[in-house]
Amino acid sequence: MKSFLELVQTRQSDRSYIDKPVEQEKIDRILEAARLAPSACNAQPWKIILVTDPEKRMQVANATASKLLSMNHFTIQAPVQLVLIEESANFTSSVGGWATNKHYPHLDLGIVASHICLAAADEGLGSCMIGWCDEKKVRKALDIPKNKRVMLVILIGYTAQKQREKKRKSLDEIVSYEKY
Repeated sequence: MKSFLELVQTRQSDRSYIDKPVEQEKIDRILEAARLAPSACNAQPWKIILVTDPEKRMQVANATASKLLSMNHFTIQAPVQLVLIEESANFTSSVGGWATNKHYPHLDLGIVASHICLAAADEGLGSCMIGWCDEKKVRKALDIPKNKRVMLVILIGYTAQKQREKKRKSLDEIVSYEKY
C-alpha cells in the first residue's frame, strides 16, 4: 500500500487509456471518496454524473474536444467520465462567501475533484481533469438543467501512459515563512 505522499507523487494527468472497463467496486470507492470530501460549511455544492454508456461518453467527449484548438481528442478513450456540476451552497456558506468575497463552491469543487483523482490513483487508475467543454452540449447530452454549471469532466480509466517525472516548482519558490 502506498503512503499518501507516494500516491501524490505518482498521480498524473493521463491522456491515453487502454480499452478496459473499470470495475464497479473501484468506481464505488472513488465516488465514496468524493462523497466524503470536505466543503465550506459542509455545503457539498456538487452533483456528480457518472457516465459509462458509450453513446453518452461520445457525446460528452465531443463536447470536451476542440478541432479549432486541437485539444482533448483523447477524451473518448476513458471508459468512465465523472461530470461535476456546481450546485447551490447552503445558507452559511453563501453568507460566508459574500462576507469574504469568495465563491466557496468553486473551492469545494476543486477539493472534491482532487479526492476523485487521488482515489482513482489509489485504485490503480489514471485520471484527467478536463475544464474546457461546451457546457450546452454536455447539458443536452446528460439532461442537465440550464441553470446548472458544468464545472469539470474527470476521465478515469486504466492508463496507457508511462509514469512521467513531475516538473514542479521548488518549495522555496512557493512557500514563505511568516511573511510574503
